Amino acid sequence: MERPFVNPYLAILVGVMGAAFSSIFTKLAAAPPMIIAFYRLGFTVLMIAPAVLTREREELRSMGRRDILLACLSGVLLALHFTAWIASLEYTSIASSTVLVAMQPLFTVLGGYLLYREKIALPGLAGAALALLGSVVVGVGDFQIGGRAFWGDILAFAGAIFVAGYVLIGRGLRHRLSLLPYIFVVYGASAVTLLAGALLAGVPLFPYPPATWLWFFLLALVSTIFGHTIFNWALRYVKAAVVSVSLLGEPVGATILGYFIFHQVPSFLQLAGGLAIIAGLAIFIRAAGRQE
Repeated sequence: MERPFVNPYLAILVGVMGAAFSSIFTKLAAAPPMIIAFYRLGFTVLMIAPAVLTREREELRSMGRRDILLACLSGVLLALHFTAWIASLEYTSIASSTVLVAMQPLFTVLGGYLLYREKIALPGLAGAALALLGSVVVGVGDFQIGGRAFWGDILAFAGAIFVAGYVLIGRGLRHRLSLLPYIFVVYGASAVTLLAGALLAGVPLFPYPPATWLWFFLLALVSTIFGHTIFNWALRYVKAAVVSVSLLGEPVGATILGYFIFHQVPSFLQLAGGLAIIAGLAIFIRAAGRQE
């Protein structure tokens, strides 16, 4: 395997920062969940299309049927993740939704072992457990069960399962596929899935307020290009569990941004949980880096 041109763990940190803006832009966008997800991925495909169709056209044509089908499946799972997660924000609190989506490393670590025999050393598992505990602490004061909140919790939990499958498939494909052809197929399949879902559900594609179109664009540029795309790049060099657990840093970044943008002062539990997440991530990534 070729050496990366930048430290993958540093790149993952940048990706976490980009992904942290996702909840901010999503809350600001005045549109249904499926539409927000569709335009986020649709704009991303348009952004990367010129580079893919000019520099990576030969590799795109040479992709085998199995790889194309797996990449499309990954895209469908990504579409389901975005739809479920964004919809959950309409029914339950941000804290509760974030806690449940943050449970996805459990599925990724298990799937990584079953599919790729990726083992995590005991210190790494301890770090993952601490990060997960921090995520629970962040939302424990606002965790709700019953009624609309319970439905939102189910959606967020489903979103965790979907994104774990998306990460695991990417871990397998990125060993033999370049970044741009891979994400072009994945994001394209995801956008098509969301478009079909919107048309079948009768959700209007337009009109929406001008500011909402700006949030669509920023979701594509900041949260997808400098978020999910960086994670997909890193999957070629690090274990799926490293990327998965690193995503736990997203609620910490979102809390910080929420303080400066919406003047939302985090509670003591949110601060304590955030510190636990950061400490857990540091332990986990250090242990995984030593194994690599």
